[in-house]
Amino acid sequence: MSPTRFIEDDDSISCKDQGVKFVKAKVNSKLNEFLEKAHKDVNLALLCWPQDTWDVDDTNLFIMPIVIVQITEFECGGLALSMSHAHTAMDGFTTFTFINEWTKVCRLGIPEDKIDFLSINLADVFPSRDLSKLLLPRLPQEDREEAKLVAKRLYINESAISRLREEVGDLCFKPSRVEMIVALLWRALIRASEKKHGHLRRSLMGVPINMRPKLKSLPQIEKSFGNLVIEAPVKFIPGEINNMELHNFVRLIRDTVKETIVACDKTSPDDVVAAVANIYNESFQAQEWGASDEVDMYTSSSLCRFPIQEADFGWGKPCLMHFGSRHNQVCWLYDAECGNGICVQMDLKETNAKLFECEDDIKAFFEF
Repeated sequence: MSPTRFIEDDDSISCKDQGVKFVKAKVNSKLNEFLEKAHKDVNLALLCWPQDTWDVDDTNLFIMPIVIVQITEFECGGLALSMSHAHTAMDGFTTFTFINEWTKVCRLGIPEDKIDFLSINLADVFPSRDLSKLLLPRLPQEDREEAKLVAKRLYINESAISRLREEVGDLCFKPSRVEMIVALLWRALIRASEKKHGHLRRSLMGVPINMRPKLKSLPQIEKSFGNLVIEAPVKFIPGEINNMELHNFVRLIRDTVKETIVACDKTSPDDVVAAVANIYNESFQAQEWGASDEVDMYTSSSLCRFPIQEADFGWGKPCLMHFGSRHNQVCWLYDAECGNGICVQMDLKETNAKLFECEDDIKAFFEF
């Protein structure tokens, strides 16, 4: 029998307790040799990624596995764990909470009935509905889908973060490390695009927000399994940010995220869904933004402070993190494996990546 699948309407899951797809693989290499190469070129980590994920067809989700787990064993006995899933069923909060609890069960021998896991109650709060009545039809984005994406791994240490804070300067609020780093990365991407096209272009940065702790009227969902994320649509319009100053990018990100949370914090689930749909219709699916060839689109996903680096099955903590979707241009931020700095994985089109890594902002604050 096949693992759990979506039903053909893509709005619900056929749950027959069939489990998930589990793959075991072996490589003829030692882990330390592989890590030495992968730290220089993180794209090599795709060798440990479930190959099924490259054949995802969003129009036929009912024939695709919802979750795939792969264990890759090295000659020395070292292991790589990869997990891939449909975002319609799980978000980052769910994924990393699940992995962290899984590791504790293995390391500590916690009995099944003592596992402190997430609540499976989202379907009760947000029952399935016909989204075609709420969302505009998705417009084609052929250029973005066909472009080959490559990953670049960057690192910014504590000293560089302090210098970055000085460059941002005084604001009426203290920006977080993530806000400053995303602002810096986004400005570099905008400048790289200007060199590529010969003029400043509009840019749309989606900033995912875990809505569980934000919906104050729905406290029962704070630890819910599933997908409860909204992307705040941060829009750059040439001429609206004076002199491309960094503090203005930081303020734009902060304000847009705050406005998005306020717009979605409704008292009823129906109002929440309607607010989310309205944001996507006005930004990510609008002809003048989400589907325009004259707009550069990115996502910046921060996994800092998520329980990633604590994921110890009993063999030690992770020594390399990698995100393998390669479906969109994404900035992945996460806590460094060692020290208090932040790592960044940039998934970009090849031509964009070459221009991006030559930007002064990137050379001044990041290590490759």
